[in-house]
Amino acid sequence: MAKSNSSISLHSSEPKFEEADPKPELLIKSLAEQGYSLESALADLIDNSISADATGVEIMIDMDNEPFTLFLADDGSGMCEDILRKSMEFPSDSPDNDRDVRDLGRFGLGMKTASFSQTRSFTVISRKKGDVTYSGRTWDVAYLKEKKKWHLIVNSQEEVYKIVEDYTKISNEYLGIIEGFTANTIIVWRGLYKYEKYLEPANRVKALKQQLNEVTADHLSLVFHRFLERKKDPLRIRVNNKQIRPFDPFPPASAGVRKIESKRKSFSEDNVKLEGFVLPSSSMDEAKSGTSRWTTKKCSLTDMEGIYVYRADRVIIFGGWNGLIKKGPRLQLARLRVDVGNKVDHLLHLNVSKSQITIPHDLKAGFEHYVTELKIEAEREFYNRGIKRLPNDVSHPKEQLFARIASSKGTLLELNTEFPLLKSLKQDLTSEQNGNLNMLIRMINTMVNKIRQTHEDQDFTINVENISEAQLQATIQLLSKSGWTEQQIRKDFIPLLGYSEKS
Repeated sequence: MAKSNSSISLHSSEPKFEEADPKPELLIKSLAEQGYSLESALADLIDNSISADATGVEIMIDMDNEPFTLFLADDGSGMCEDILRKSMEFPSDSPDNDRDVRDLGRFGLGMKTASFSQTRSFTVISRKKGDVTYSGRTWDVAYLKEKKKWHLIVNSQEEVYKIVEDYTKISNEYLGIIEGFTANTIIVWRGLYKYEKYLEPANRVKALKQQLNEVTADHLSLVFHRFLERKKDPLRIRVNNKQIRPFDPFPPASAGVRKIESKRKSFSEDNVKLEGFVLPSSSMDEAKSGTSRWTTKKCSLTDMEGIYVYRADRVIIFGGWNGLIKKGPRLQLARLRVDVGNKVDHLLHLNVSKSQITIPHDLKAGFEHYVTELKIEAEREFYNRGIKRLPNDVSHPKEQLFARIASSKGTLLELNTEFPLLKSLKQDLTSEQNGNLNMLIRMINTMVNKIRQTHEDQDFTINVENISEAQLQATIQLLSKSGWTEQQIRKDFIPLLGYSEKS
């Protein structure tokens, strides 16, 4: 008897199928909605410039006529025509491919999605460094809608020449020229629909200028500060009339910043390094003055508190705690620097616009523990801000009602027993009354420092006056006669002295 074939084929014959190609203009509009702002879209383009070894990037915008035209040019290695065509594909690379440690891309979509998030037509012209002739390619949503096919426009040499001419003209009109700069790749956005379609005509230019010259300049100064600060071949970024200055959100220790012991953890093929920093409380006053080394022009201390993730030296996200804890005024002095390479993008779930990550389960407990430690130190600095304003002139001890003293728990605050009124009062009291006053002073000092959260519910002692066991017993008896129960004394009185029941 012949054996039956135990394997079952899913399709006994060739399956029927239907064409289901997406409409180009609809798919592009969907891909463009990846959470890009103007500044994050431009940062994504600069990533490609850095990966191409550029040391200069220029961003120019023509706002004299609508549609507005934006140029982004770099002096990187450039692209031959074949590489340019490939770079314009959707996508041009796989996120699973191995990358150079300096490569800031991931999906091979950044240039296209970033551009389409701001415009409906963009052109890229490029040439290999040292060549004379550019080649050009254009994606145009209106053209795709008309043809209903994925047709990438090949630009003529006349069109390419006109782009170079227009770019050169506008570059020369602005100030802050980068010396020795030669553009090898130029990206052109024709029309910025978010500003042209949704704003009143009188406000369009004003809104765009502010977004580019202030918000975008701020963003780029922080995101690329390590590249701008490089000692060898530092990156130079020019936005219209000015070159961007780097903004380091972690000023050096000499500025009064307190660093928490760093942690490092191996993660897949890479390492993750955590470094916590607590800004000095004086930075709060400095930030209020309007000129601060701790914040950018457009951000407050609260805006900038939180986690800063550096991926291959580029800031991916900053501000906020990525869901680990809530933001709040008490934490505005806390910043956490996280350094990762580009080998674990898939494990961090880095999104296309490079604006969001998910902390993996394997790392979450370590992050939470470290953030909790940083939170305690930042809150302590926040609550200590008032005490640091008090003078500590030991040569004039009678002038201040409160005095600062050093302890193992940090700087503490206590009533100054040499203050004239308090000293006069003590001289007029009997021994028993002085004992009660000393007890009251101790309670006040303990409560003041507890409110400032300096002792964190630990046993707490200030040597205001030596309080004897007899004085303590006498005060307890007085409270008992006044109607206090034993439970109230244990719960409310003993802790106010800074003692626990076991101490």
